[in-house]
Amino acid sequence: MAQTAARRRRTEERRRRILDAARARADADGWDAVTTRHLADSIGYTQPVLYGHFPGGKTEIMRAVALEGFVELAQTCRAAVGGNRGRRAVEAVAVAYLDFAASHPALYEAMFQLPLDARFAQEDAESELREGFAALADAIGDDGDGTVTEVLWAAMHGLSLLERAGRLRAEHRDDRVVELAARYCR
Repeated sequence: MAQTAARRRRTEERRRRILDAARARADADGWDAVTTRHLADSIGYTQPVLYGHFPGGKTEIMRAVALEGFVELAQTCRAAVGGNRGRRAVEAVAVAYLDFAASHPALYEAMFQLPLDARFAQEDAESELREGFAALADAIGDDGDGTVTEVLWAAMHGLSLLERAGRLRAEHRDDRVVELAARYCR
Protein backbone atom coordinates (compact mmCIF):
# COMPACT_ATOMS: atom_id res chain seq x y z
CA MET A 1 0.00 0.00 0.00
CA ALA A 2 2.77 2.45 0.93
CA GLN A 3 4.62 1.57 -2.28
CA THR A 4 1.49 2.24 -4.31
CA ALA A 5 0.98 5.61 -2.63
CA ALA A 6 4.64 6.51 -3.16
CA ARG A 7 4.46 5.47 -6.81
CA ARG A 8 1.29 7.53 -7.29
CA ARG A 9 2.99 10.53 -5.68
CA ARG A 10 6.06 10.20 -7.94
CA THR A 11 3.81 9.88 -10.99
CA GLU A 12 1.89 13.00 -10.01
CA GLU A 13 5.15 14.89 -9.31
CA ARG A 14 6.48 13.96 -12.79
CA ARG A 15 3.20 14.99 -14.37
CA ARG A 16 3.31 18.30 -12.49
CA ARG A 17 6.91 18.93 -13.61
CA ILE A 18 5.95 18.29 -17.23
CA LEU A 19 3.02 20.71 -17.06
CA ASP A 20 5.04 23.36 -15.22
CA ALA A 21 7.86 23.08 -17.76
CA ALA A 22 5.41 23.36 -20.67
CA ARG A 23 3.76 26.40 -19.18
CA ALA A 24 7.10 28.07 -18.41
CA ARG A 25 8.37 27.46 -21.95
CA ALA A 26 5.12 28.76 -23.47
CA ASP A 27 5.26 31.84 -21.24
CA ALA A 28 8.82 32.53 -22.34
CA ASP A 29 8.72 31.62 -26.02
CA GLY A 30 5.16 30.72 -27.07
CA TRP A 31 3.50 27.39 -27.64
CA ASP A 32 5.41 26.75 -30.87
CA ALA A 33 8.56 26.44 -28.75
CA VAL A 34 7.02 23.73 -26.57
CA THR A 35 8.15 20.34 -27.84
CA THR A 36 8.33 16.98 -26.15
CA ARG A 37 12.07 16.92 -26.80
CA HIS A 38 12.56 20.27 -25.07
CA LEU A 39 10.30 19.29 -22.17
CA ALA A 40 12.10 15.99 -21.69
CA ASP A 41 15.47 17.73 -21.69
CA SER A 42 14.35 20.51 -19.36
CA ILE A 43 13.06 18.16 -16.67
CA GLY A 44 15.64 15.42 -17.12
CA TYR A 45 13.37 12.66 -18.45
CA THR A 46 13.21 10.84 -21.73
CA GLN A 47 10.52 11.47 -24.29
CA PRO A 48 8.99 8.03 -23.65
CA VAL A 49 8.44 9.08 -20.01
CA LEU A 50 6.54 12.15 -21.22
CA TYR A 51 4.45 10.03 -23.56
CA GLY A 52 3.80 7.64 -20.67
CA HIS A 53 2.08 10.51 -18.87
CA PHE A 54 0.65 12.19 -21.96
CA PRO A 55 0.17 9.66 -24.78
CA GLY A 56 -1.17 12.44 -27.01
CA GLY A 57 2.11 14.33 -26.70
CA LYS A 58 2.18 18.11 -26.94
CA THR A 59 -1.53 18.37 -27.74
CA GLU A 60 -2.49 16.47 -24.61
CA ILE A 61 -0.05 18.50 -22.52
CA MET A 62 -1.53 21.78 -23.82
CA ARG A 63 -5.01 20.44 -23.08
CA ALA A 64 -4.03 19.61 -19.50
CA VAL A 65 -2.48 23.06 -19.05
CA ALA A 66 -5.61 24.68 -20.49
CA LEU A 67 -7.94 22.73 -18.19
CA GLU A 68 -5.87 23.82 -15.21
CA GLY A 69 -6.20 27.36 -16.54
CA PHE A 70 -9.98 27.12 -16.42
CA VAL A 71 -9.76 26.14 -12.77
CA GLU A 72 -7.47 29.11 -12.08
CA LEU A 73 -9.74 31.48 -13.99
CA ALA A 74 -12.83 30.27 -12.12
CA GLN A 75 -11.08 30.70 -8.78
CA THR A 76 -9.87 34.17 -9.77
CA CYS A 77 -13.32 35.28 -10.90
CA ARG A 78 -15.09 33.88 -7.85
CA ALA A 79 -12.58 35.52 -5.52
CA ALA A 80 -12.99 38.84 -7.30
CA VAL A 81 -16.77 38.74 -7.12
CA GLY A 82 -16.79 37.74 -3.46
CA GLY A 83 -20.11 38.79 -1.98
CA ASN A 84 -20.83 41.42 -4.62
CA ARG A 85 -24.03 41.30 -6.61
CA GLY A 86 -25.40 43.15 -9.60
CA ARG A 87 -23.24 45.73 -11.29
CA ARG A 88 -20.37 45.39 -8.82
CA ALA A 89 -20.23 41.62 -9.43
CA VAL A 90 -20.14 42.05 -13.20
CA GLU A 91 -17.46 44.74 -12.96
CA ALA A 92 -15.42 42.55 -10.61
CA VAL A 93 -15.65 39.47 -12.83
CA ALA A 94 -14.82 41.52 -15.94
CA VAL A 95 -11.73 43.07 -14.36
CA ALA A 96 -10.60 39.68 -13.01
CA TYR A 97 -11.12 38.05 -16.40
CA LEU A 98 -9.29 40.76 -18.33
CA ASP A 99 -6.43 40.86 -15.81
CA PHE A 100 -6.12 37.06 -15.97
CA ALA A 101 -5.94 37.14 -19.78
CA ALA A 102 -3.33 39.92 -19.70
CA SER A 103 -1.24 38.29 -16.96
CA HIS A 104 -1.24 34.81 -18.51
CA PRO A 105 -1.17 35.26 -22.29
CA ALA A 106 0.22 31.82 -23.13
CA LEU A 107 -2.18 30.08 -20.78
CA TYR A 108 -5.08 32.12 -22.14
CA GLU A 109 -4.05 31.20 -25.67
CA ALA A 110 -4.08 27.50 -24.75
CA MET A 111 -7.48 27.87 -23.12
CA PHE A 112 -9.24 29.79 -25.88
CA GLN A 113 -7.30 29.84 -29.10
CA LEU A 114 -5.43 26.57 -29.59
CA PRO A 115 -7.23 23.38 -30.59
CA LEU A 116 -7.60 21.31 -27.44
CA ASP A 117 -10.47 18.93 -28.10
CA ALA A 118 -12.54 20.17 -25.18
CA ARG A 119 -16.31 19.97 -25.16
CA PHE A 120 -17.40 23.59 -24.74
CA ALA A 121 -21.12 24.30 -24.39
CA GLN A 122 -22.08 20.65 -24.09
CA GLU A 123 -23.72 18.70 -21.30
CA ASP A 124 -20.71 16.40 -21.04
CA ALA A 125 -18.17 19.23 -20.90
CA GLU A 126 -15.21 18.72 -18.64
CA SER A 127 -15.81 19.79 -15.04
CA GLU A 128 -13.08 22.44 -15.35
CA LEU A 129 -14.95 24.07 -18.24
CA ARG A 130 -18.29 23.87 -16.45
CA GLU A 131 -16.79 25.47 -13.35
CA GLY A 132 -15.28 28.32 -15.33
CA PHE A 133 -18.58 28.95 -17.08
CA ALA A 134 -20.49 28.72 -13.78
CA ALA A 135 -18.24 31.38 -12.22
CA LEU A 136 -19.30 33.80 -14.97
CA ALA A 137 -22.96 32.75 -14.84
CA ASP A 138 -23.07 33.22 -11.08
CA ALA A 139 -21.60 36.71 -11.38
CA ILE A 140 -24.47 37.84 -13.57
CA GLY A 141 -27.17 35.68 -12.02
CA ASP A 142 -27.80 33.74 -15.24
CA ASP A 143 -30.19 30.96 -14.32
CA GLY A 144 -31.41 30.45 -17.90
CA ASP A 145 -29.94 28.33 -20.65
CA GLY A 146 -26.52 30.05 -20.48
CA THR A 147 -26.95 32.27 -23.52
CA VAL A 148 -26.56 35.45 -21.47
CA THR A 149 -23.36 34.08 -19.96
CA GLU A 150 -22.06 33.18 -23.43
CA VAL A 151 -22.60 36.77 -24.55
CA LEU A 152 -20.73 38.11 -21.49
CA TRP A 153 -17.92 35.62 -22.05
CA ALA A 154 -17.71 36.56 -25.74
CA ALA A 155 -17.59 40.26 -24.88
CA MET A 156 -14.84 39.77 -22.31
CA HIS A 157 -12.90 37.51 -24.66
CA GLY A 158 -13.13 40.09 -27.42
CA LEU A 159 -12.03 42.85 -25.07
CA SER A 160 -9.09 40.75 -23.86
CA LEU A 161 -7.88 40.05 -27.41
CA LEU A 162 -8.27 43.66 -28.47
CA GLU A 163 -6.46 44.88 -25.35
CA ARG A 164 -3.63 42.43 -25.93
CA ALA A 165 -3.27 43.55 -29.53
CA GLY A 166 -3.19 47.21 -28.46
CA ARG A 167 -6.36 47.98 -30.42
CA LEU A 168 -8.17 49.60 -27.49
CA ARG A 169 -7.18 52.67 -25.55
CA ALA A 170 -5.71 51.43 -22.29
CA GLU A 171 -6.82 54.50 -20.38
CA HIS A 172 -10.47 53.69 -21.18
CA ARG A 173 -10.52 50.17 -19.78
CA ASP A 174 -12.42 51.15 -16.64
CA ASP A 175 -15.04 52.88 -18.78
CA ARG A 176 -15.43 49.74 -20.91
CA VAL A 177 -15.89 47.60 -17.81
CA VAL A 178 -18.51 49.98 -16.43
CA GLU A 179 -20.28 49.99 -19.80
CA LEU A 180 -20.22 46.19 -19.97
CA ALA A 181 -21.66 45.90 -16.46
CA ALA A 182 -24.38 48.41 -17.32
CA ARG A 183 -25.55 46.12 -20.13
CA TYR A 184 -26.18 43.33 -17.63
CA CYS A 185 -27.62 45.34 -14.78
CA ARG A 186 -30.45 47.52 -16.03
